[in-house]
Amino acid sequence: MLPFGIQIDLAGIAPFLISFLTGVFILVIDAFSAKGQKGKLAYVGLTGVGLSILACFAQWDSSRQIFNNMVYTDNFALFFNLIFFTSAALAILLSVDYIKLRGLDHGEYYSLILFATSGMVLMAQAASLIMIFLGLEILSISVYILAGFNKANAKSNEAAIKYLLLGAFASGFLLYGLAFVYGSVGSLDLVTIHNFLESSPLGPSLLVGIAFLIVGFSFKIAMFPFHMWTPDVYEGAPTSVTAFMSVGPKAAGFAAFLRVFLLAFPSLRDEWGIILWVLAAVTMTLGNIMALTQNNIKRMLAYSSIAHAGYIMVAMVAGSGLGTSSIMFYILAYAFMNMGAFGVVIMLGSRGQLGEDIDDYRSIGYLRPLLGLSMTIFMFSLAGIPPTAGFVAKFFIFSAAVKAGFIWLTIIGVLNSVLSLYYYLRVIVYMYMYEPEDKAEKASLIYSPALIVALIISVIATLQIGIFPSFFYNLAKESILSFL
Repeated sequence: MLPFGIQIDLAGIAPFLISFLTGVFILVIDAFSAKGQKGKLAYVGLTGVGLSILACFAQWDSSRQIFNNMVYTDNFALFFNLIFFTSAALAILLSVDYIKLRGLDHGEYYSLILFATSGMVLMAQAASLIMIFLGLEILSISVYILAGFNKANAKSNEAAIKYLLLGAFASGFLLYGLAFVYGSVGSLDLVTIHNFLESSPLGPSLLVGIAFLIVGFSFKIAMFPFHMWTPDVYEGAPTSVTAFMSVGPKAAGFAAFLRVFLLAFPSLRDEWGIILWVLAAVTMTLGNIMALTQNNIKRMLAYSSIAHAGYIMVAMVAGSGLGTSSIMFYILAYAFMNMGAFGVVIMLGSRGQLGEDIDDYRSIGYLRPLLGLSMTIFMFSLAGIPPTAGFVAKFFIFSAAVKAGFIWLTIIGVLNSVLSLYYYLRVIVYMYMYEPEDKAEKASLIYSPALIVALIISVIATLQIGIFPSFFYNLAKESILSFL
């Protein structure tokens, strides 16, 4: 206990501390490393991620509030932390040879991934709106830099500038939301806000504050109408960064979104539920329609990511323990299938082509049978075809909505899933329905051990979660008991 009564519990924020300090340690090592030795820093980062995962398991079932009730250490946060660190580990594995081949092999790359991950951890564990904002800024600043890491590429620079400007705009809305909430309640503590609303009428300033919070969170999860940055940033950023951005920040945004609206504003569900109903329907419809016409794989996956944000929002509208656990399960499944798909894009890029245009996938099923099979599994999972993780995840999402009585929203979601089959199966058609044009290309592929490991992990996890989902789903259900 410090003089001002601040409670210090470093064990409670061990995942945050380990990831952040590992990032700092990498910067120190990088300053004294020879130019050709930068790749070894990736394994330092993986070690830090591994230790952070162990710290999460060590704290399981030890729910408490620390640092004067500013930070939660509960299973809900720890479940999301495991998703964050898994995505960070996969991103590092995807990056090892990718950034080396493109002359981007700098130690700060891995530090920024770990700093961004530590910001995600803070968002998931926050018990106060100000802590969520702090975590969001740590995450955002790191990802802004990562998006523009390829300084010699005009598209990468454009991606960073667009993300920075729109991100700053969204952060302003979030900050205004915090100000309105504080002005109405007199506190930014989530439990205090909940108690205030139980005994006080809803004022217009608080309603404005909630609307601004929705804007801020919607930008981070790429939900309509704050999705405009997604396709350009996904296309322009280095592919390994795009893979990381497509999972980690989105998961962190939903973690904070759930924490705030299900813990602080459950009594106003009728008000914000209607807004999210409309946003969910429009988001998944727009994302799927725009993805239909994309020939660039990264842009297609960007619009796919927007559509998946809409699917996840369906369960948030449904609310309840079933809806929340479905969201957590969905994000876990999405992490593996989406990062695996980007891993295939990176692998094809090592042929000397970008691997981003759909024409680059012609006859891959013949030339690279295992790589084609991997991409097929990921496309099936993203489309929601059994026996993959994506099918089970969508089943839980729509089941939660039906049980909550949101039949029309479920129908819209199912129709959108059917619509998405076109652009996911289109990739598979290109891989298997065209005869090989140049078999000499087969020998030009550069195999990266780290990338192969990431793809194997993603394939196994996508099938494992899809065929045996009960363990992961029960883990998600147990994780929400701490605050629902």
